[in-house]
Amino acid sequence: MRPPSISSVIERRLLVNYRVDPQVAAGLLPAPLRPQLVNGWAVAGICLIRLARLRPRGIPGWAGLRTENAAHRIAVEWDGVDGRRSGVYIPRRDTDSAATVLVGGRRFPGEHHYASFVARETAQALHVAFASTDGTASAAADVRLARRLQGSALFADTQAASHFFRHGSAGFSATRGGHRLDGLRLMADHWAVEPLELSAVSSSFFDDRRHFPPGSATCDCALLMRDIPVTWTALAPITV
Repeated sequence: MRPPSISSVIERRLLVNYRVDPQVAAGLLPAPLRPQLVNGWAVAGICLIRLARLRPRGIPGWAGLRTENAAHRIAVEWDGVDGRRSGVYIPRRDTDSAATVLVGGRRFPGEHHYASFVARETAQALHVAFASTDGTASAAADVRLARRLQGSALFADTQAASHFFRHGSAGFSATRGGHRLDGLRLMADHWAVEPLELSAVSSSFFDDRRHFPPGSATCDCALLMRDIPVTWTALAPITV
């Protein structure tokens, strides 16, 4: 039976983006995925997202959950039956929702690890951090709203960044069995991205020199999405 579509509202989606040596990124990807390059760089990052009114489509919004979630991601492409496809590979998902941990990978695609989150937000600044309860994953970011996107080697402006991430809406995440990638597609009628100035960032994934030798992953830019209704639909898994 095909899993139901899930409705929610993105209250806050913080994207912290890294430019990565393509060979290093390729070494972290399962076949048939390969890095999607922008200006000669692979694109990776951390998504720190708070969802509200999270529920199966057709259920009233008041009955939905409010959850904090994190995903480490690498932009990828692969060859499908209808040509080249693009999306993101997600080696790890974390959440503060016991329900999401329970159903993820079972009733709905996307296995999650349980984690604690801290979020402090004002009209102009955000601090978001998480740490998994098993002690294997963490990340933190401090950002402020900016007038325009500056200093990025990946994107010329906010519009270019917005276009890139909107067209990478298919996400395939690693599973414990290691034989398949769970697939989800994010769909939104409205799409709005705000540029940010990044003050500080840390990540157990990108700071791990076993995965990323010195100089192979550089924080490039940060973006923010707020108050956007979305739908999540299951995609056929990819066998690896």
